[in-house]
Amino acid sequence: MAARAVLFALEAQDAERFLACQEDDEVIELVAEVEDRWDMDHLFELDKSWDALHRCFTDGDLAFENGDYPLSHVILGGVPLHQGDDYIVCYVAADQVREVAKALEPLDGQWLSERFATLTFDAYQGAGDADDIAYTQAFLPGLKTFYLTAAQNDRAVVFTVDQ
Repeated sequence: MAARAVLFALEAQDAERFLACQEDDEVIELVAEVEDRWDMDHLFELDKSWDALHRCFTDGDLAFENGDYPLSHVILGGVPLHQGDDYIVCYVAADQVREVAKALEPLDGQWLSERFATLTFDAYQGAGDADDIAYTQAFLPGLKTFYLTAAQNDRAVVFTVDQ
């Protein structure tokens, strides 16, 4: 799973629309609509760092519903909205976003580096070397700011990545 990912902090009406989607096609159409707006104040591009970040925030596995809440909800947590294999779309409610932001607040690059070093990443496509860790660390400050801003604006978050 090495595709590039984006997090979007949703306006209330978009959050409701995502939760109302019944089919994968509806979810992808709504993702495309939100992407088309490309609201820089309410999105965060994770590039390929999302894989290692999720593993570090959880138990080292790339899976849904692993690890401890609220860090388990940063990337692949919450409600999976897409069932097919070509996309991952996960929804985190606004009240959970506040808890995620609070859990992320004390984390820094040293924590991430130590976490990275202590976990075994099965089927990880990254190099796992110093450059890979530095690359992943570079996304942490922006991720923390994104979730803090989303929490302050009472917004739900949707994680999107195509496979």
